[in-house]
Amino acid sequence: MQKLLRGYSATLTLLATLALWIAGVGLVMMTAAVAWQVYGRYVLGTTPRYTEALAVMLMAWFIFLGAAVGVRDRYHLGFDVLLYFVPYRGKLILRTISDVVVFGFGAGMVIYGIQLSQGAWSAAIPTLGVPGGLSFFPIITGGALVCLFCIERLALRLSGQNPDDDFSDPDAAEQQETKA
Repeated sequence: MQKLLRGYSATLTLLATLALWIAGVGLVMMTAAVAWQVYGRYVLGTTPRYTEALAVMLMAWFIFLGAAVGVRDRYHLGFDVLLYFVPYRGKLILRTISDVVVFGFGAGMVIYGIQLSQGAWSAAIPTLGVPGGLSFFPIITGGALVCLFCIERLALRLSGQNPDDDFSDPDAAEQQETKA
């Protein structure tokens, strides 16, 4: 089981790295699209029609991919005050509840993102010439990544490992010191 979890975590590490690279490229492309729009408007005297819709679509991609990786790495804002006052087991329970809730949110993003995409598929984004349903793919992809990352955290925690580096079991640390 531990070997399977290590493989799963390694795969998700690569997936998270790829997501961040795609998000970074999307950010650069969005910046270039907006710069081209400004250049076209003020220098050429004509605004390129596609740049605004393209920038918004790229922004959705880098936001949802970055947010999913933020869930994996616990970079999101949280109300962690209670964690400072409960014992280690309470922290494990609270983190597990948090991961289950976030998993549910990610699943909702996938389910409702698919429904929104299907509903908007027949409408086209006129300036890009693509189906409107494509604009919901970042929500679906981000939600799927959130679910995968939550499954990893839950599986690691259930296997006895600590995916939360901001707190540790003081009893385990004490036992390690006694063995040494």
